Amino acid sequence: MIDFLIELLISVPVVLIALTFHECAHGFVAYLCGDNTAKSLGRLSLNPIKHIDIIGAICMLLFRFGWAKPVPINARYFKKPKRDIALSALAGPVANILLGFIGCFLYSLSLHLLENVSFASQNFAYWLCYSWLLFLFNFAWLNISLALFNLIPLPPLDGSRILFAFLPDKAYFKVMRYEREIALGFFAILFIDNRFLNGTIVGWLSYLVNLIFNSMMSLFSLFF
Repeated sequence: MIDFLIELLISVPVVLIALTFHECAHGFVAYLCGDNTAKSLGRLSLNPIKHIDIIGAICMLLFRFGWAKPVPINARYFKKPKRDIALSALAGPVANILLGFIGCFLYSLSLHLLENVSFASQNFAYWLCYSWLLFLFNFAWLNISLALFNLIPLPPLDGSRILFAFLPDKAYFKVMRYEREIALGFFAILFIDNRFLNGTIVGWLSYLVNLIFNSMMSLFSLFF
């Protein structure tokens, strides 16, 4: 029970940081590309309150699948709309990958520093170190997960914006016209996969997340 409560409490800041940086990165790159919409609405902020959707955050805590308030982007301000939409979309997953990289670095460093430390009992120092390591592990794993999930090339995920940028203009606008229907179909597939196919999609996603996480940890193990 104590482990469960600690993990739940630790997950709160992890989720807030991951979603906040993800959305802020979208808005910041859009701003660099000429769209002032997010800035004018106060969304270029690292204040979680500006970005968090309560239901989406709770889902992220409980099911590791959730969402934040989408940063508003107005493509009319872009000089090259298809390119700049793709760059703005890519910014979110890149931000999470960078956070995952930092999390793996700190986790590997902390394991190295604590490997020879012994605790006489499960005292405050023990629980403090345990909580710190658990925070870093969840921080790295969740950010990598969020990045990979959003790179799936189907609406409403960021990967679709990136993929669509390579389509001819005629095909691009045709696909965008049915974006909502495609998104509903995608969520239906996720539901069917989870309910009847034993979570095959989630299983493959978890495999890739673990592969990247372990690769980063192997890299840092060369230095510690």
